Amino acid sequence: MFAAFAQGSLIRLIPVGMVMLALQRTVFVDIKVAGVTVQVVLALAAAAGASGGSERGAVAGFVLGAMFDLVEGTPLGSTAIAFTIAGAVAGLLAVITAEPQWWLKALFVGLGCAAGEALLPVVRVFIGEESPWPANMLKVILVVGLAGALMSPVLVPLSRWCLKIRGPAWTAPVEQQPI
Repeated sequence: MFAAFAQGSLIRLIPVGMVMLALQRTVFVDIKVAGVTVQVVLALAAAAGASGGSERGAVAGFVLGAMFDLVEGTPLGSTAIAFTIAGAVAGLLAVITAEPQWWLKALFVGLGCAAGEALLPVVRVFIGEESPWPANMLKVILVVGLAGALMSPVLVPLSRWCLKIRGPAWTAPVEQQPI
């Protein structure tokens, strides 16, 4: 059992998630785009979905969301649900093509981030928060989605490394005999 955990992808995802959480809580709190805080951990969850598919993205989103809940002090699982959906949505969109180009992955990460950010107030309604809907919700969703898409060229390879995903192997074309 321990060997399976040690060889699994969580052994890489958890330390990377801790670094991303530290960056989220220190550096990215001060960096605001149009008054909106950039969500790096959510973008990593969506990048995991875009690079590894919906199942791996959902697992990575749940782990990163639970870590986010533990750091923020929100009820455990509230952010994890939204991050799980973000990873799953990005992974489901990545099914469109076998090996998407970098700009398609950026689009999938952006849409996954937007879906996760849109779901956060819905989850907060269910846990009993008084006013979970920000006044500028559409602007928040757009900025978080765009920021996730812009960070994807860095986060997609990082998530591939965390989840131990290998790229497709290139093979030389077969030589054909002249007719």
